[in-house]
Amino acid sequence: MIDDIAFSRSRAFSSAASAEAPELRDPAPSSAPASLSDPAPLSHAAPLSDRAPSSGAVPLSDAALGELAARLADGTTIVGIGASTRFARETFDVQDQLFRRLVRYHGFRALAVQDSVDAAARLDRYVATGEGTAAAALDGAWRPMRTLGTAAALEWIRGFNQDHPHDPVRIFGVQPARARAEDYDAVLAHVGVMAPDRLAEVEAHLAPIRTAHRVDEHVQRARGTHPGRPFAEHARDALALLRSLPGAGQDEGVLARMRRIVEFHEHSVAGRGSYAGEAAVWADVLGDQQRRTGLRVVYWDGIAHTSATGGTLGLAPERGPQPSVGSLLRERHGAGYASVAVGFHHGDLGVVAVPEPAGDFLDARLGTVDLPAHWLDLRRADVRRRWDGPAKLRVISGVYDPSRDAQEHLAVASLADAFDVLVHFRRATPVEWLS
Repeated sequence: MIDDIAFSRSRAFSSAASAEAPELRDPAPSSAPASLSDPAPLSHAAPLSDRAPSSGAVPLSDAALGELAARLADGTTIVGIGASTRFARETFDVQDQLFRRLVRYHGFRALAVQDSVDAAARLDRYVATGEGTAAAALDGAWRPMRTLGTAAALEWIRGFNQDHPHDPVRIFGVQPARARAEDYDAVLAHVGVMAPDRLAEVEAHLAPIRTAHRVDEHVQRARGTHPGRPFAEHARDALALLRSLPGAGQDEGVLARMRRIVEFHEHSVAGRGSYAGEAAVWADVLGDQQRRTGLRVVYWDGIAHTSATGGTLGLAPERGPQPSVGSLLRERHGAGYASVAVGFHHGDLGVVAVPEPAGDFLDARLGTVDLPAHWLDLRRADVRRRWDGPAKLRVISGVYDPSRDAQEHLAVASLADAFDVLVHFRRATPVEWLS
């Protein structure tokens, strides 16, 4: 996907208001240009017990967060909170803080994350049992999740579950189970026993492609570090070779592991040739989990996935509008699915400085408001009239390049159909990575 790939240093990266609840009426005309007179300000607040200890203060008051959570909880079963980037502390803090309030005050009891069901099961095991540490539970998680903020969120959930043993919060992933390091190791161990003379040949296929579990294949291509041959082709050749070995059919478990490796690479961004993800598959997994458990769910992802309508990615305009997980959830749940977009105007994300956006971006229009942060409820008729229409929202990925900033966006035909609520920060700062 376009907004979920881990940053790294590479050539891919060239070069307030009152602390009371935000008012829903327009502020005085002098406080903002007429076309921007309806944002509700989010004010500075002292650190709260619900705040992640690794996070710095952000300009979101407790009252504002509570108001937002209450609005989102009204009549909903699933709330999708999408961020324009995985790598800004402020965007994650909004996802986290709204989640905590939806849990504590509105009965939400599940967190869906953009990871595989098996990786999320390890997170769920930690918050259920407290065994090990939050950081250890994140060892096998998708790289953008391995931050101090996520660890703090897991610790908060664990604490909540200890206080509510008969009404705990669960965690699940929206992606099917995927290959892990031990799958590669098991295949090589099997070949080493059954056909040691073919081990080097199998290893030549698996050695380069297992690197995709550390750095996604399409990111390797963007950096210029990719070895050349598509990883899915290597994986399919390794499977064919394994099947040809004497006694291959005697160990169905090893063949299943190899098939899982093939599926991992065929369904990656590079394997699909698309950033859009597999919306139908992910929506089915999320929906099945929700129906099976009956729990109200908060879904964390990027805005391209949580959008309640399909959208066109600026890096792949030739594909046109693509369905999103959120668009399928809106079709199936109607107003029972709420969609939030959390974005920012500019900022230094640690490994790349994101400049001010082009003037035709929604982020630029929102950025004309002289506040550290503000929000819009697009379900209000007056706000919808003023703001609805085609829009481009910035997305920042691991292949982001400031020189092509104008292409780094999600385009939607109707802003108000795509998102129920917008939260916008003036400046973003970097997340803190787990060591």
